[in-house]
Amino acid sequence: MENVVSSATVLWLAFAAAFVFGAIGQKTHFCTMGAVSDIVNMGDWSRMRMWLLAIGVAILGAGALHATGQIDLGKSIYRTPTFTLLSYLLGGACFGIGMVLASGCGSKTLIRIGGGNLKSLVVFLTLGLVAYMTMRGVFGVFRVNVLEKAAITFPGGQDIPALLAAAGMDPQLAFWLAVLGIGGGLTAFCLLKRDFWTLDNLLGGLGTGLMVVAAWYVSGHVGYLAEHPETLEEAFIATNSGRMESLTFVAPQAYTLELLMLWSDTSRTVTFAIATVLGVIAGSFAWSILTRGFRWEGFASVEDTASHLIGAALMGFGGVVAMGCTVGQGITGFSTLALGSIVTFIAIVAAAAATLKFQYWRLMREA
Repeated sequence: MENVVSSATVLWLAFAAAFVFGAIGQKTHFCTMGAVSDIVNMGDWSRMRMWLLAIGVAILGAGALHATGQIDLGKSIYRTPTFTLLSYLLGGACFGIGMVLASGCGSKTLIRIGGGNLKSLVVFLTLGLVAYMTMRGVFGVFRVNVLEKAAITFPGGQDIPALLAAAGMDPQLAFWLAVLGIGGGLTAFCLLKRDFWTLDNLLGGLGTGLMVVAAWYVSGHVGYLAEHPETLEEAFIATNSGRMESLTFVAPQAYTLELLMLWSDTSRTVTFAIATVLGVIAGSFAWSILTRGFRWEGFASVEDTASHLIGAALMGFGGVVAMGCTVGQGITGFSTLALGSIVTFIAIVAAAAATLKFQYWRLMREA
């Protein structure tokens, strides 16, 4: 009975963190695709600073939890010794292109569903299906046999502190130098710009980053069992990966579809990832209803439909190959200071910017 209560506690806390994340995203228009678009089309860095502030806060918060022994970032999927460069680059590029075509990333898709966007519901279904195919289906064979073969192994781990320590730096100094240098540097870069200090910008950046930290705490501390009573092994309650998890929104959409399709299979249960998907939609919906911003929205044309379907498929494939999305790798993974997460972040931004410029060129050519 104790395990059931513990699982329920973890799931409800995960739902709560994601609920706040969804409400914040709906209120502040936190959007990683929009952040890149604002820079490319208008030279406006406000939403990009919001994203970077979320990363900085997540790095500082996750680093503090790790340093005080509340969680162990080494037990996440991001700090594995295996560095799959091709997967990070190709997956990140596919995701970056896809989120432009689909009008938003995985988290934005869930936020828009909560606001009444039927296009995003179609994106959710397509993204989840292709993500599942990439995890366990036809695309999974290519992922494992081709992309993941191109790997480099770092015995000490692929995170920045471990790489600095491997180069001869004291491990403690390396850790704090990386956490304070990168996390503090990103936070300062955003907050030193006085024009950035608006309620939405600060709430979007600080709130989003803190919810990633909160999710780390829920999964890595509240949900941690040093010795599971059944297996007698270390375990993280209710996670799909069997490791500590935080907010990410590609594979969780696939897991959500899997649960809905196999509902009668009693071995399938709500997991941490699924709880966060439901939480984001609920939080966005609640804020939309509260502010009377809920609006039904559908596709404008066949071209619009095709664009969203292709974009969703690219995000589903790319997000699994790269092991995360703009939140999963761009904030959550980045907060562990894993080199793979940083490479994926750069690949996503670069591909999204190139796609936006291509769209603008095509529009001008047609005009």
